[in-house]
Amino acid sequence: MRVLSVNCGAVRPLQAAGRVVLSGIGKQPVAGPVVVQKLGLAGDEQADLSVHGGLDKAVYAYPAEHLPLWQRLRRERGVDLFDDPLPPGFLGENLTIEGLLETRIWIGDELHFPGCVLRVTAPREPCFKFNAVMGLRDAGRLMMDHGCSGFYMAVVQSGQIEAGQPFSVQRGTQGLRVSEAFAAKRIKHLR
Repeated sequence: MRVLSVNCGAVRPLQAAGRVVLSGIGKQPVAGPVVVQKLGLAGDEQADLSVHGGLDKAVYAYPAEHLPLWQRLRRERGVDLFDDPLPPGFLGENLTIEGLLETRIWIGDELHFPGCVLRVTAPREPCFKFNAVMGLRDAGRLMMDHGCSGFYMAVVQSGQIEAGQPFSVQRGTQGLRVSEAFAAKRIKHLR
């Protein structure tokens, strides 16, 4: 398991659902070490702190294994005409990771990086801004249908993180997997 990319971004205007809103979903890879603080990565911003950011959602990780799915869905629907891979940070993730899917990580597990420790707190819940960035009006539903949410983390130990670093998982109570928590949210949305 390793970090493929560390991504940060500033809040910017975004055309979404027929209006212009502020969003921090646009992230770009950062070279070298990035400081990890209690409220997230240095140089990263969130526009709506009621749903993103804060102590329990300080860092968002997304498995790179899901990116080909999004690339295929966008190509099938005419959003992308070429086979170029989606760039790191495209889905708004701070960490593009490899080797750890939502079915293999529990809420409360800790990810130990060489310079910091992060605790898994919740799956991502997609919103209308995600639909806009993906260029698919049903991207949120597709994320729900495919169970590819990624997950939010709280900062247990501040420090630094950078692309290429390996990480390990220290198990918590193993009460609920991220995939199970996300599925429960999906059922709630269907009611």
